[in-house]
Amino acid sequence: MNHSERQHALLSASGAQRWLTCTPSARLEDQFPDERSEAAAEGTLAHELCELKLRHYFFTPDLTKVKYTRAVNKLKKDPIWEDEMNGCTDEYLDYIKSCAMGFPAQPTVRIEDRVNFSKYTCSREGDPIEGTGIADCILISGDLIQVIDFKYGKGVPVSADHNPQLMLYTLGAYEGCRLLYGIHRVKLSIVQPRLNNIDEWECSLEELLKFGTYAKMRATLAWEGKGPFVPGEAQCRFCRARKQCRAWSDHNVKQAFQIGELPPLIDAGEAGKRLLALESVVKYQKDLQEWALGECLAGKAVPGWKAVEGRGSRDWTDMEQAFAVLQNNSIPRAVLYEEHPLTLAQVEKAIGKQEFKELVGDFVQKNPGKPALVKESDKRPAITNRVTAKEAFKEADPATDQK
Repeated sequence: MNHSERQHALLSASGAQRWLTCTPSARLEDQFPDERSEAAAEGTLAHELCELKLRHYFFTPDLTKVKYTRAVNKLKKDPIWEDEMNGCTDEYLDYIKSCAMGFPAQPTVRIEDRVNFSKYTCSREGDPIEGTGIADCILISGDLIQVIDFKYGKGVPVSADHNPQLMLYTLGAYEGCRLLYGIHRVKLSIVQPRLNNIDEWECSLEELLKFGTYAKMRATLAWEGKGPFVPGEAQCRFCRARKQCRAWSDHNVKQAFQIGELPPLIDAGEAGKRLLALESVVKYQKDLQEWALGECLAGKAVPGWKAVEGRGSRDWTDMEQAFAVLQNNSIPRAVLYEEHPLTLAQVEKAIGKQEFKELVGDFVQKNPGKPALVKESDKRPAITNRVTAKEAFKEADPATDQK
């Protein structure tokens, strides 16, 4: 499958977080073209590699070893290819292998399977795009259906818990196999290797179908462009209308200028709330600046602002010839070139993680990172400068000092 040719529906599963929460956003953003970024292109390439590795491992008849090798080599010639994709897609394959081996009997494996959930999104009957989506991997065994989604992005950790995209995919997968399997349990999985994030969530079939009823109700409003606008970070982050959406703009302006009769100093509780509010304000400011720049470059007036040429950079037209002239004029080579060792990360990338670990793994130590402020939902343990009771006791124990 050519992942770059995937088309997106008005009520797509990938945008379900948005249209389920803010129903009129679907029609609003339909006025704007799809946004293609380098990150999206990287994700597409990584997904193609995932599909190849899964089909190769599970012995898909149409993918011989020769075809597999040729296909992988073709992907490696892509300008955006990076060796990190190999390791990340291996982690995805390893996870699916472990899941498949964990079933009491060999599961049915469906790779890059188009599922139809139009029953729950009020889509036009017979439309090849609306109400359908591509599930990365589906495993079915006994009374359990598991839907697994690969995320190559490293911006925000994605949770499997009540994930609407995966729940719609699972509804579609269930509708396609309900007559063949007695499904009673559902498992959703997110594999996001670049953030070391593997997240799982299980629910009953009853809970999934209850979500389906809710989705159908919200989809009816979304399809007709009805309902109130509900701005928020989660649903607005990837909305194509976010740069011009009045509801999102008003939301951020209110967050930025919300003041009242309050004490002269803020406390930690209020600081936490303001940091969360200002986070979306800063992102919105960047989006608005990008849109306004585009308007100025198109010759349109944005009162108080204009487009100018940024600071340029200098570069050689012919570096080799320039260096030859310098050396011919008694400029030493040592002045023009500097030699320094590659960083640990660069060496690991050059020779591969496995060989790096085998050869020099014993020479690597993990240094503590600089403290960073993150949201409470981050999976890393919290740290503090306060001395623990164990550390205090150790410092006060003279016997310890004498050893």
